[in-house]
Amino acid sequence: GPQRTQLHLEVNGQSRPVDIEPRTTLLDVLREQLDLTGAKRACDRGECGACTVLVDDQPMYACHLLAIQVRGRKIVTIEGLAERADFRPLLEAFVANDAGQCGFCVPGFAVAAYAALRRYPEADAPQLRWELVGHICRCNAYEKIVAAVCDAAQRH
Repeated sequence: GPQRTQLHLEVNGQSRPVDIEPRTTLLDVLREQLDLTGAKRACDRGECGACTVLVDDQPMYACHLLAIQVRGRKIVTIEGLAERADFRPLLEAFVANDAGQCGFCVPGFAVAAYAALRRYPEADAPQLRWELVGHICRCNAYEKIVAAVCDAAQRH
């Protein structure tokens, strides 16, 4: 097989050593080597948003990034966000608005929503909807998800 590469990735504020093939995706590293399973494998084509993580504070699909591409960049997963106090209002809003449904898509939506609320703290519902384009909820809970994100914006 392809030659393996050892590198360190900064994930959730910690330097994590990984041993990868050059073609290994960030999603594979997170789930299979680092046991961070919040980013979900769904479409594996960058179409659903279930694998969204922050890379240098920008939401990105982990299935579309090679791990080697994010060397030297700051990666934050839903597990890392869960430890942040400023994530709590969003989490509480998702619970209060029953935006979880089955819960499979929630981590991706929550990561994207967190980034949107940090970038646009005064955003209105249409702008927040736009920020969540590219995320699919198979339970069709879009209205509850948008309500949760708008509620979180009010809680900030």
